[in-house]
Amino acid sequence: MLKQSIQLKLGQSLTMTPQLQQAIRLLQLSSLDLQQEIQQALEENPLLELIEEGEEEAAPATETPEAVEASAEQAGEGTDIMEDETADLASGSDEIPDDLPVDTDWDAIYEPATVAGTGPTEDELRDPYERQSGGSESLRDHLLWQIRLMPLSDTDQHIALALIDAIDEDGYLTESIEALHADLGPSLEVEPDEIEAVLHLVQKLDPVGCGARDLAECLGLQLDQLAPETPGLELARSIVAEHLELLGNHDYRRLMRQLRVDEAALHQAVELIRSLDPRPGARISSETPEYVVPDVFVRKREGRWVVELNPDIAPRLGINRLYAGLIRRGEQSADNTYLRNNLQEARWFIKSLHSRNETLLRVATAIVEHQRAFLEQGEEAMKPLILRQIAEQLDMHESTISRITTQKYMHTPRGVYEFKYFFSSHVSTADGGACSATAIQAMIRKLVAEEDPKKPLSDSRIAAMLEERGIKVARRTIAKYREALRIPPSNERKRLG
Repeated sequence: MLKQSIQLKLGQSLTMTPQLQQAIRLLQLSSLDLQQEIQQALEENPLLELIEEGEEEAAPATETPEAVEASAEQAGEGTDIMEDETADLASGSDEIPDDLPVDTDWDAIYEPATVAGTGPTEDELRDPYERQSGGSESLRDHLLWQIRLMPLSDTDQHIALALIDAIDEDGYLTESIEALHADLGPSLEVEPDEIEAVLHLVQKLDPVGCGARDLAECLGLQLDQLAPETPGLELARSIVAEHLELLGNHDYRRLMRQLRVDEAALHQAVELIRSLDPRPGARISSETPEYVVPDVFVRKREGRWVVELNPDIAPRLGINRLYAGLIRRGEQSADNTYLRNNLQEARWFIKSLHSRNETLLRVATAIVEHQRAFLEQGEEAMKPLILRQIAEQLDMHESTISRITTQKYMHTPRGVYEFKYFFSSHVSTADGGACSATAIQAMIRKLVAEEDPKKPLSDSRIAAMLEERGIKVARRTIAKYREALRIPPSNERKRLG
């Protein structure tokens, strides 16, 4: 028989308050997602407002009536808890040594030059048609628009529509004439040669080459559009029609032997073929481009690298004085409770946003300090760096560094890079040092770019050349890095010169 009893046990457990969860969530948001989060908070919380440039930020605890001081005391207990719980998000040294070669614009955390979301931007003031994306039209729409301008019969229009529907995104016809005839023949009473005739019309539309059934036909259609006097045209047609496989294998000796031409003539024809587009349909893309907004700017001023927050992603937020002044001490009405709760939530949001921006700036500064050589010399000078190094330097948890470096971008004189780009594994060198994988990939790219096109470097040769520089890398590692760079193997890189 089971006996029920009551026992008291002491134990420790980690509990994440809603405020800490909010701080962590803001930490991992991208700049675009953060703007949406800020806009949503402004719409839902009447106590939260954007501070226009030139205005003074309201300080509810000191610049509002006594009634607000009472609510400030109620929110004060939560503030102390937040300071403890977010220690890992914003902890670290408060001072920067004078000899540190990287400066940080700490004022940018709380006083950005501009305010995002206040009034129309320069882009919004432009003509709306100018701001429309050029890639919104699909290949199907592009082809249909041209077909409708042609004086075709209703039957031919239906055939053309069926053909266009059978063209994939690269521009190739995915259905055979026989299959299309089986679908259209009974209803339209057409013969296969009629479908073939309409296909020839579709193949002449822009972009040229669409509607082809294979690569040879696609390239041949593009060659047919060139002027008859184009150098190497006839030889290029022969290669495309009969010897495309040899060209793909870079078997130039056999091509010269079978076509009975010299190297100069073959080189001219091959270069003409290379100028063609094997995927003409890809020129018309319906995909909307993704824009990247940098979170920080890195500039060199007076010999020192300076890290600044992008002011457009760090708007100044404050407490609405009018609504804060309506809060009454001790009153338990629904309206007063609503205002008091929103006041506390507004303070938590502002504190979480400040914590995120401060952490973002500290991590970016640490990365720049480690990778100054990259900023000054390029990819080949990139140093090995892992998340744990930044975490230990800033006295933060590694998971915090992982969150703050995901989907965050740094604008540098060398381009815009994701924070993650600056982290890479290391390869030991012959002198006992270390070289980052990014630097090795840059060296491989440079060696391939400078190689003799008639005698491209093999993976083994590249490994030997790196070993001469004191970097010992296995051949299979070279192959892995080369594939990551989308560089074809040596036999496919062979050129006539």
